Amino acid sequence: MTQRQRRISILDTTLRDGEQTQGVSFAPDEKVNIAKVLLEQVRVDRIEVASARVSRGEQAALTRIVDWARDKELDDRVEVLGFVDDGRSIDWIDRAGGRVINLLAKGSEKHCHTQLRKTLAVHAEDVRRNVALARARGLRVNLYLEDWSNGYADAPDYVYGLMEALQGAGIDHFMLPDTLGVMTPERVFDAMGDMIRRFPDCRFDFHPHNDYGLATANVLAAARAGAAAVHCTVNCLGERAGNASLAEVAVNLRDQLGLELRIDEGHLARLSELVQYFSGKRIADNAPIVGEDVFTQTAGIHADGDHKGGLYVTRLCPERFSRRRTYALGKLSGKASLAKNLERLDISLSDENQRKVLARIVELGDSKKSITVEDLPFIIAEVLESSEYDHAQLLACSVSSSIGLESTASIKICLHGEPLTAVGSGNGGFDAFNNALAKITRRQGLTLPRLADYEVRIPKGGRTDALTECTITWTSAEPGLEGAFKTRGVHANQVFAAIGATMRMFNLVVHRSLQGESPADTQPRTAVP
Repeated sequence: MTQRQRRISILDTTLRDGEQTQGVSFAPDEKVNIAKVLLEQVRVDRIEVASARVSRGEQAALTRIVDWARDKELDDRVEVLGFVDDGRSIDWIDRAGGRVINLLAKGSEKHCHTQLRKTLAVHAEDVRRNVALARARGLRVNLYLEDWSNGYADAPDYVYGLMEALQGAGIDHFMLPDTLGVMTPERVFDAMGDMIRRFPDCRFDFHPHNDYGLATANVLAAARAGAAAVHCTVNCLGERAGNASLAEVAVNLRDQLGLELRIDEGHLARLSELVQYFSGKRIADNAPIVGEDVFTQTAGIHADGDHKGGLYVTRLCPERFSRRRTYALGKLSGKASLAKNLERLDISLSDENQRKVLARIVELGDSKKSITVEDLPFIIAEVLESSEYDHAQLLACSVSSSIGLESTASIKICLHGEPLTAVGSGNGGFDAFNNALAKITRRQGLTLPRLADYEVRIPKGGRTDALTECTITWTSAEPGLEGAFKTRGVHANQVFAAIGATMRMFNLVVHRSLQGESPADTQPRTAVP
């Protein structure tokens, strides 16, 4: 690999190609916020944010992104897809303040003849004319060769002829798409290498699609062949099977090929969550780099290896991505899995009590119950008959809901042996319960964490009496509970499952208040005999 190839740039097209995902349409505010994180925090080299002439809303979003980027001196990194339409796309982009147009030309003879019903010479002249119009308006120009992968395979002389006809036209990047995701890494490497050798003065981008699940591998092949830039999207968004994942691409280019990138990996997980929220498309828990479970060890033998000497640690350490390694608790757990979680919670147990707790964890895991680290103190309390995490009990609760009226909740809680009652109302039974609980906590001088996420799961099978599992993520700035943590409740009634999760949170809050920890202590701290 030559020195020129040690530096490779990344174009993220989440806000353009990613919107071709079925059911995804970002609002202008959402586009602006994603663009800011991409350019300023994750620090991708370029972003493609819109398609010309789509809608007024698209144009308004582009204007806002460019205005912000100009203030940050980043507007030359904001690009817009445009068409060979004798200046209409150029006018649209120019009115919005855009400075870079990515023209879409036909990269295959079949597309040129069948769709446009034009010869290579006529199409090339059309492209040159539009390039000249854009440059006359002060726009920089890149060029997509649509369906290049099939065009190169079926009629390479057409591709060579188009490239030769466009030499000297003032095109910055020639962007080579695998439009239908049909290439293999070997084909990408050979084709990209051939293009670079034939046209050594041109800069080539590679734009993959993931129809065969090879998008990331194909990006690596293009980079090895000498591509100047590669394209990707956050969370693989894109038409059909999507594009290459930004997180996967960035990490592999660094770790597997040793290339230099501008990417700040510490913000990849946050960006992934933001795009999930705005797009409504959740990623798999085991998605590489950014998935919920990818830094969770499940097998006890892996936890044992880590405990004894970091035997299962790789370059993909969670701290690199501002995350943390966890060790799952369930039927595959071993003594080391439990020890790692006890260490995280700063809880000490005798060997005998560890065996008792581990047996209960395996028993729960065998019945397919999911166990979180936040459940562990309650399992310990149950097994050892300790009341340390059982400060508050819900003695009675009545929840009433109706159409056209607010819901109400009347609760009775025993706290430190004293019965306390309160009534609350709200938008739904769970909201009413929380408002009632808040009255009690205020009287006790306690502060409840903020609810950050609420997830309900019901087993498959369609039974009306099925158990509901509610997992709630809370965030707090209180000493001993800083950051995010989860609690879980299980009940046949969804509202009472949520109430169960909330009571577990409340007991953690009470426990911290009784300990009076210093702000430096950020995890639950207790000793159980």
